[in-house]
Amino acid sequence: MMASQDWIDIFREKAMELNNEDDWQIEFDDSIKPDGMESGWQQYIKNTFAWFHCSKCKRKWPSSRVMVVFHMKLWEQQRKGVVKVRRLCQNCKKCTAAPMEKPTFSPDNLEILMEKLIEKIRLKCYHERTDEVNRPFMTDPVQSPHEPAHCEGCMLGICIRNAPGQASRF
Repeated sequence: MMASQDWIDIFREKAMELNNEDDWQIEFDDSIKPDGMESGWQQYIKNTFAWFHCSKCKRKWPSSRVMVVFHMKLWEQQRKGVVKVRRLCQNCKKCTAAPMEKPTFSPDNLEILMEKLIEKIRLKCYHERTDEVNRPFMTDPVQSPHEPAHCEGCMLGICIRNAPGQASRF
């Protein structure tokens, strides 16, 4: 399972496909809000598969409704681009007052997520047309239904519970 440094390393590798004169960085920012971009920023929201682990009771659960919010901006004069990322959390349905837990992504899904992000940067920041990355995310069987009361994406009104084919927002 992937740590924050893995996100940075994979993003840097994938960002090399972009304009090589521009320096792109990725940073984690839990304060960014879906549809609340600052002026000049672009947004990409993606639904994927990940695992959660309750820090209180140690229960683990898979979810195919893990929302990731990206805000991105290119400063052309400075040749610098920044992507802010927020991984939306879920909490344990078995524990009372369970803390919101961050998702853990497999290496394959993180690779695919970064490929899709680079595609959106090309489209939104460089205005390049690209062929959409059609690699599906790897999933494990999910035995129980999605629980909106335990999902930060649902609480923020961006979780797509019933439409797997519409799991990406521009």
